[in-house]
Amino acid sequence: MIDLQTFMLALGVGNTAFALLMAGYMRGAAGNPALRTWMWARLSSGLAQICCWAAPHLGLPLAEEFAAFGWVGGVALELASYCVFFGFGNWRRILAPATVAALLIVAAAIVARASRAQMTQVVAVIVALFATGAATILLRPQPGAPLLQRIIGVNDALFAIAIWTWMGVANGGLGTFDANPVYGFAYLASYLLMIVNGFGFLLLCKLKDDQRMQRLATIDGLTDMLNRRAFFERAERARQAALRMRKPIALMMLDLDHFKQLNDSFGHACGDDALRLFADTARATLRGNDVMGRLGGEEFALAMPGTSLAGAQFAAERLRNAVAEAPPPACAATCRMTVSIGLVMIDPHEELTAALARADHALYAAKTGGRNRVEIGAPLLRRA
Repeated sequence: MIDLQTFMLALGVGNTAFALLMAGYMRGAAGNPALRTWMWARLSSGLAQICCWAAPHLGLPLAEEFAAFGWVGGVALELASYCVFFGFGNWRRILAPATVAALLIVAAAIVARASRAQMTQVVAVIVALFATGAATILLRPQPGAPLLQRIIGVNDALFAIAIWTWMGVANGGLGTFDANPVYGFAYLASYLLMIVNGFGFLLLCKLKDDQRMQRLATIDGLTDMLNRRAFFERAERARQAALRMRKPIALMMLDLDHFKQLNDSFGHACGDDALRLFADTARATLRGNDVMGRLGGEEFALAMPGTSLAGAQFAAERLRNAVAEAPPPACAATCRMTVSIGLVMIDPHEELTAALARADHALYAAKTGGRNRVEIGAPLLRRA
């Protein structure tokens, strides 16, 4: 038969071990404020639970009082870690006063010399409220939310329900697993919370870090477009798919006109603004399945799967006009930004690099022909 005190010891040791595990993980990883806050939450909860176990065994009333504050601090820090993880802007304005109010309630109960059962009820209500807040954050409607996030949210919700059930049915009493199934449900929910949330949040932070690293490896940091390597990979996949489905695919090379003069006259920061403006303008005119990337400097490439020559020419002219009509960068209000475009259709028997070379040749023709124009490259000549 497992009583509450033994269970508190198990929870305390487990949460403290999780805190140490996360501390060790963070020493070899990039700084993660959310994970650091979570570590302190686990440590606070773990020490509180160990104090709950130690208080009756060692006869230390102060241990129970510390445990009450530790419980509240732990769940508040856990909720704070979620807010930091999701990048909420004004979370401190809400959570900080709520945490102070909860701690003052605990302090008032201690001053009023509340019994152990009464103190348990006070802390349980506070913990349940914070757990409900955590579940609300994790389970809120959010496009693309990972399954792991939902699992942690459901776990927090079940934990809050377990506490409310325990308060309503058992009146905050203390017992054992065998004495009352309500106790068993609440205690097991607590242990499940420790295991799932402990490993779950660690994995959730790692998943976010992996996604960030994947983005850094594939996205150009200045324009938020595909970088050179990622463009070649995705454009090649698009070419292969078009070949299998026997559909056309168009390819363009694009270059901002007089970009060197802009950099020399107004500085590289202004040139960066012009590149971002061009990228935003291009994104607004492209389809969802178009593949566009920055190859370097002011040079971009665009692959348009399933597009005929006439359709690609129309799209290129629309993009050219959109760039010409876009407001100039604020740093160079007197400059008009334009783009030259070289367009080719990729032959079914042609490699992507060869098609890019033809598109680049057409781009050169557009540049020498006066700029701010679309030049269609000659089709691939096949040997007889």
